[in-house]
Amino acid sequence: NIKGSQITPKTYKMTTNVHKNSDVNSGEGKSLMEQLKGEALKFHKAGEIVTRFPPEPNGILHIGHAKAINFNFGYAKANNGICYLRYDDTNPEKEEEKYFTAIRDMVEWLGYKPYAVTHASDNFQKLYDLAVILIGRGLAYVCHQKGEELKGHNAPPSPWRDRPMEESLVLFERMKKGMFGEGEATLRMKIVMEDGKMDPVAYRIKYTAHHRTGDKWCIYPTYDYTHCLCDSIENITHSLCTKEFQARRSSYYWLCNAVDVYCPVQWEYGRLNLTYTVVSKRKIIKLVETGVVRDWDDPRLFTLTALRRRGFPPEAINNFCARVGVTVSQTTTEPHLLESCVRDVLNDTAPRAMAVLEPLKVTITNLPDDFKVRVQVPNFPANEAKGSHTVSFTRIVFIEQGDFREVRSDILKIIHRNSHFCWTLNGSDPVGLRHAGYVISVQKVIKDSSGKVTELEVTCCRSDKEEKPKAFIHWVSEPLVCEVRLYDRLFLHKNPEDPSEVPNGYLSDINPDSLQIISGALVDTSVTGAQVFDKFQFERVGYFSLDSDSTKDKLVFNRTVTLKEDPGKI
Repeated sequence: NIKGSQITPKTYKMTTNVHKNSDVNSGEGKSLMEQLKGEALKFHKAGEIVTRFPPEPNGILHIGHAKAINFNFGYAKANNGICYLRYDDTNPEKEEEKYFTAIRDMVEWLGYKPYAVTHASDNFQKLYDLAVILIGRGLAYVCHQKGEELKGHNAPPSPWRDRPMEESLVLFERMKKGMFGEGEATLRMKIVMEDGKMDPVAYRIKYTAHHRTGDKWCIYPTYDYTHCLCDSIENITHSLCTKEFQARRSSYYWLCNAVDVYCPVQWEYGRLNLTYTVVSKRKIIKLVETGVVRDWDDPRLFTLTALRRRGFPPEAINNFCARVGVTVSQTTTEPHLLESCVRDVLNDTAPRAMAVLEPLKVTITNLPDDFKVRVQVPNFPANEAKGSHTVSFTRIVFIEQGDFREVRSDILKIIHRNSHFCWTLNGSDPVGLRHAGYVISVQKVIKDSSGKVTELEVTCCRSDKEEKPKAFIHWVSEPLVCEVRLYDRLFLHKNPEDPSEVPNGYLSDINPDSLQIISGALVDTSVTGAQVFDKFQFERVGYFSLDSDSTKDKLVFNRTVTLKEDPGKI
């Protein structure tokens, strides 16, 4: 351990990082545990692996945090180690209890259990005591430059940099006792960071009660001061962080050594970014405040609470992180790759149901008025051993408006629209009803005064007595009325924060068609009793999840993803 007094910004430099070879290891085809286990990442040797996931409790976690969660918790799990969930709660005016709760919920939702839940505020007294040691060694000083003077990388040198150690000790004690106003004094460390920033702030004054310590403290440590020392206190072996913190690596090592405490090793990896979204807490708050989205869990966002509400399974998010891989390179990924992982999981886990989003009434005229049978429908047609449910089949059924086209069959026999078969009027084009065992043929088209088709009268016969029809369509009978919400990308451009793409800012780039609400959709009764977040595949329509807005009288479903990716979005 190098003594703090021996270190100077000009001579101190560390080069540890994720091994370059890991950058070429794609996550494709490898599980996350395979990528993180043993020698895969070329990390330094250690005994018991101890990592931590250290979020700020001032917002909701987003898709980028999912990679950090998988990396920190996953690396410990893959190597029989432990991982802490540590809240970086040093900014009291921006922290709320709902964020603490939501962060832990999301970590556990992704399948990880913290070894312990800790807080930076657990160590406020220790951090203060170490600051006194730092001042005593001439490596920190009390400064009176204003906040605006310290912004940026070309801030003027502090005229108080050479202030006597004894004087800084007295002033720091006065800061603690509340004898300065906010912004009148800070404690700064004597180090030039790798990016050229000089003398980062270690403590600032805030007269805001803390959610855990109340009014005990009016000085709060900064990230640059707190993070490495809390890592040391918790005996972290691998301090894993995203690439933007590389510029803080030298100060991380400098501070631990300057106060003679155990120094963990910092390793950087590439941050995960998605196109067509924003993840900045400040910008999401602006979206909420301006009414563009309802809250942090609006399913058009890529916060983890939003993805859960939309119906994304946690396994799919973890699989996506594994597919992206753990690399040094910054990764910018298209949403359709995440959606592909979602389809892979839901195809095997979401039971089938039948739903009609735009209903068209169909009356089967050659069945008696009181005709009613129960039809057995497999939950997973590819594996009928996984169970089934029954639905009613009566004289009146409802089909999708888009599955009927009033055109001559010799002009247009089959139309494919979003993988839907579009039926034709000509009686020579009968169509099968999925699972029912019946084939129907149009006899009469009923229209309203505007010419819109409102009902079909058809005849039916058993499918085993007819030539196999060209297509089978889904239907519902005696259904439940529900609300369906169809989601599209929130932003029109791939990079809404890029001024070259969106000169007027991200708020001017909102997709007006990002949400479509269908209030009169129909779904079969097999979904009765579904719980919030339960997932279904509505046959031929898409994957859907029950929303928290559902009531006993009306179910609300969010479309999670379509059955297939729209080629125009790739």
